[in-house]
Amino acid sequence: MSRSPLRGVIAAIATPVGADGSPDVARLADHARDLFARGCDGLNLLGTTGEATSLGCEQRLAVMRGVADAGLPLERMMVGTGAAAVAEATALTLAAAELGFAGALVLPPFYYKPVLNEGVAAYVGELVEATATLALPIYLYNFPALSGVAYEPELVALLLRRFGDRIAGLKDSSGDLEYARAIAALSPALAVFPSNEATLAEARDGPFAGCISATANLNAEHCAAAYRDGDAEGLRRAVAIRSLFADLPLIPGIKALIARRRGDPAWQRPLPPLSPLEPAAAAELERRAAAI
Repeated sequence: MSRSPLRGVIAAIATPVGADGSPDVARLADHARDLFARGCDGLNLLGTTGEATSLGCEQRLAVMRGVADAGLPLERMMVGTGAAAVAEATALTLAAAELGFAGALVLPPFYYKPVLNEGVAAYVGELVEATATLALPIYLYNFPALSGVAYEPELVALLLRRFGDRIAGLKDSSGDLEYARAIAALSPALAVFPSNEATLAEARDGPFAGCISATANLNAEHCAAAYRDGDAEGLRRAVAIRSLFADLPLIPGIKALIARRRGDPAWQRPLPPLSPLEPAAAAELERRAAAI
């Protein structure tokens, strides 16, 4: 199976859920098509914005299969398969490979701390081995503020030595651009994606492969203009939309604005432990959105 490398503007797509907490694949597929139409080069399914760690393994598999059945271009989509249990992560990663996704985005095992680099390498090794025949690209997901475990440069270098080009890239949600540049410097073949749209100008001719962003659910067209055309106004607008969520809950806020944009209140519902925006926060978000 041939898979093209992912690059450019990638939205960390939100996951709509029903009143019973089950993922709504029909709404998800409609939103995915809209994001592609508005300029996204790719999508990150079941990441942090997609509330993957609040879904059970069977629910995540159902989303992956549902997206595949919807006829979406899986060759332009990576899917989050990380889990605290290596058996669960292996099952999800193998399913991603068999369904034809472009890559698996893998959080480090995030419960036990501290862990040695060798322990994380053993975990990643099981995913690599399980998908050896299909050679699914593995993208590391660095988000230490939530996972509590970082893909430090020494660990990434170890994984590259051990698994070679099976380690296709890294998404960095730490916000530390010096870290992201250090990871990119480890190998010219490693696709590094910061999570902030402000880096898109640097991604056009610099060390990064693009941007994987939660707020691309809302500003995809501006991100695309900034990345493809070097449009300074598009970049300004993309960054301004991201700034709406300063000091406000990001995922409930994004869902609230998707609901507003699509005229569909069902989109406002997050999964526990997240909660819908409080009325004051919702009003403030509306005020900021109206101002730009």
